[in-house]
Amino acid sequence: MSIKFPIYLDHNATTPMDQRVLEAMLPYFCEKFGNAASRNHAFGWEAEKAVDLAREQVASLIGADSKEIIWTSGSTESNNLAIKGAAYMYGARKGKHIITAEHEHKATLDPCKRLEKEGYQVTYLDPPLDGVITAQMVKAAMRPDTVLVTLMWANNEIGTINEIPQIGKLCKENEVIFHTDATQMIGKLPIDVEAAGVDLLSASAHKIYGPKGVGCLYVRRRRPRVRLTAIIDGGGHERGMRSGTLNVTGIVGMGKACELCRTDMSDDAIRLGGLRNKLEAAITSELDGVAINGALDQRIPHTSNISFAWVEGESLMMAIKEIAVSSGSACTSASLEPSYVLKSLGVGDDLAHSSLRFGLGRRTTEEEIDYTIQKVISGVKKLRELSPLYEMHLEGIDLSTVEWADH
Repeated sequence: MSIKFPIYLDHNATTPMDQRVLEAMLPYFCEKFGNAASRNHAFGWEAEKAVDLAREQVASLIGADSKEIIWTSGSTESNNLAIKGAAYMYGARKGKHIITAEHEHKATLDPCKRLEKEGYQVTYLDPPLDGVITAQMVKAAMRPDTVLVTLMWANNEIGTINEIPQIGKLCKENEVIFHTDATQMIGKLPIDVEAAGVDLLSASAHKIYGPKGVGCLYVRRRRPRVRLTAIIDGGGHERGMRSGTLNVTGIVGMGKACELCRTDMSDDAIRLGGLRNKLEAAITSELDGVAINGALDQRIPHTSNISFAWVEGESLMMAIKEIAVSSGSACTSASLEPSYVLKSLGVGDDLAHSSLRFGLGRRTTEEEIDYTIQKVISGVKKLRELSPLYEMHLEGIDLSTVEWADH
């Protein structure tokens, strides 16, 4: 089987739309174009029926009721609605303390920082080296005025899975609203919001082979009935929580994507977990100074974050430029900063700068992984040949004890 270049291994960033999703969406562009809020004629009824089916498809994937699905533009909006909406609704009565973690996505951290400016207090849990937030950590941070706990189900950079069911149980016992950003978890491994005690859950279609620009927020309707203050006003759509004309075409696509995940998820997880393990085993057996970031036994199956000592991540990406991966460094306006996620785990700047994230997907083949293994190993070896630091390491010099001249 021939390999098509470039090879795409950045599925945590986005996924290619599944052809079956596109086929489900196509009629709603030109033929079935009605507004789902137009309830006085057949065009609107047809659109509303499609939206309701999609609610059922999403709800079935996460163990929810279809009436608990609120449509949004994606997980960033869902997180904002969940975090700000719960804080505003319950803050005056329960308190203004929120718990989250240092290695959350910016779509959680930034709304929390905004709330801090408005008088809320936020505890940012410091993750351990394995990246897993435990119920015990949350319990230690909880206060009588804690109104919300917001923690992702699976981390977008290292793939580690937090103790969500245990944290959900703890929140229920203390009558604290519990929100989870499940963007990376949904469609990868089974989710049951009832069993996990989740009150609010964010998801995006484009992470599960659906279209970009559409997502949802699960909002619990009973035990307890969760209410949110809207952050977008105008028209009172989506039970008054999110106004705006619904993106019927995108919603149909998200529903179909969730339906496909429900049927294909188990097989995908087994296959991709095997390919991910093959990638890691081959690289670690051929190269020294390699570290796999995050808990190895508690992570989503398609994600691997690997640090390569004595190699700069951006240089390695150039050495394997025919493979699309994500670097542990993020470009800012002034400099190249190492991943804040890895730094929050206690990973040093040198290793954080040298990390790559491999995100496998539904179309990833074994031939592509074999090629990636060969290219990564040869790329690292070539770059290390040019590295004086690696040469010093081979000579037995402990680099941590070296005093560098300050010019």
